[in-house]
Amino acid sequence: MSGLNFLPAQNQVITTDDKKLSMVEELAATITKEDMRRHLTIIASDEFEGRETGTPGNDLAAQYLANQFIGMGLPKIGDDNSYFQNVIFTWNSWRDLKMNINGQSYRHKKDFISFPTRNSDLPNLTTDEILFLGYGIDDERYSDYKGVDVTGKVLLIYNNEPLKKNGKSRITGSKELSEWSTDWSKKLRTAHQKGAKAVLIIDHEIKKMLTESLKFLIGSQITLGQMDDPKTNFANSAFISTDMAREIMGDRYKKVIKARKKIQKRGKAKNVSLPVKLVLNQGKDERKLIGRNVLGYIEGSDPVLKKEIVVVSAHYDHLGKQGPVIYNGADDNGSGTTTVLEVAEAMSIAKRNGQGPKRSVLFLMMTGEEKGLLGSKYYAERPIFPLENTIADVNVDMVGRVDDRYKEAPNYIYVIGSDRLSSELHEINEQMNERYTNLKLDYTYNAEDDPNRYYYRSDHYNFAEKGIPAIFYFNGTHDDYHRPSDTVDKINFDKMETIGRLVFYTAWELANRAKRIEVDVVD
Repeated sequence: MSGLNFLPAQNQVITTDDKKLSMVEELAATITKEDMRRHLTIIASDEFEGRETGTPGNDLAAQYLANQFIGMGLPKIGDDNSYFQNVIFTWNSWRDLKMNINGQSYRHKKDFISFPTRNSDLPNLTTDEILFLGYGIDDERYSDYKGVDVTGKVLLIYNNEPLKKNGKSRITGSKELSEWSTDWSKKLRTAHQKGAKAVLIIDHEIKKMLTESLKFLIGSQITLGQMDDPKTNFANSAFISTDMAREIMGDRYKKVIKARKKIQKRGKAKNVSLPVKLVLNQGKDERKLIGRNVLGYIEGSDPVLKKEIVVVSAHYDHLGKQGPVIYNGADDNGSGTTTVLEVAEAMSIAKRNGQGPKRSVLFLMMTGEEKGLLGSKYYAERPIFPLENTIADVNVDMVGRVDDRYKEAPNYIYVIGSDRLSSELHEINEQMNERYTNLKLDYTYNAEDDPNRYYYRSDHYNFAEKGIPAIFYFNGTHDDYHRPSDTVDKINFDKMETIGRLVFYTAWELANRAKRIEVDVVD
């Protein structure tokens, strides 16, 4: 372990000479920037190699967290009398991925993108024809497949769906897009059902897609549990650049553009045969592995209320490494992991002093978030405690940095989701902040029309989707987000300490109020 100390220091309750603190303030005062720095320096060290799910570095991080819970005196409630909930994953990676069009080779993650979880092993596919098939849609209101046999063919399609001149979808009849646009796997399932061999999807913003999908393309991809075999569900696929599409269309480019305009103007499907030499090699490796959620549990002190659970969560995984380059993930999400450790220690001190929370509290450290919120999804489907007894999730994901908007005023935090299901949860967080921490609470990213959709992009969402009120603390993104440069030296520990105390106060209030918060907000 390169001499790293894997056991926690024993924090003592802190008081001050100039101010008499209440018991809850004394507990919050044990959450310190010094302890946060100590934890984070280990969690985001090169020793843990970026903590990618399914790697030895991730296992080291899980054991470090378990050792902290041991030091706090928390009980083992996990699988096989441990601190872990074992999460079954399928690990997918490309062994050999190549694409050649008319003798010209193209590069993955530059010219095209192909996700191993949506493809089966397909070595050496060669064809002299690609069929342009509009948008690859088969719907009762519009179909590209009507009267067309695509058995064994490679298809070229546009992403999204045809729109009328007024901007309304030919599928929905409104400006709201259908599932054919929002869930591209629907097109791949349809192509497979129709007998197509592979699908090339034209994406006009391939660079943007690459940026948004980078965490799924570094290292290997992981799916949850015993997922269906992709080759029984999806045609093989790749998203390609417009330059590649133009090469495929060749001297029939104008014919394809004319066909697309006809589709948009009249809603009438049109296909075009494209003579082209394509060689596609999608050699894939797949294996099963076990990841681990880490569980810290404090049983409530009230004989009735202890049956109810407050979850305080953070994901501890990150992107791992690519070659020799390590993505340490100090902010994402070493900062959240460290914060939850400190909140857990504060509550464990209360428990040891006979003043523990009335409700039970589960400190849930999750793996697989960077692979698609998989650790939290696993817990939500296979909870340790019944979800009907879980009153709220307090989720912490990236709280150690300052974004451009607040570079001159760093004492802020973006709050997401607090009012989506429970007005009381929102009010509690507001009251705790006003009483104790005085941070600027910014709800920008909680807006229903937030284009970033952060509400759907962290682990709290898998609780909210089950009807459990959830609040998500977030500092916004920065230039080092999902980069090797996300390192400990850039963390603002003063700010992080204050946020940690707000997380504690909110969780403490949820765990001790006489009546559980209600779900009183409906769409």
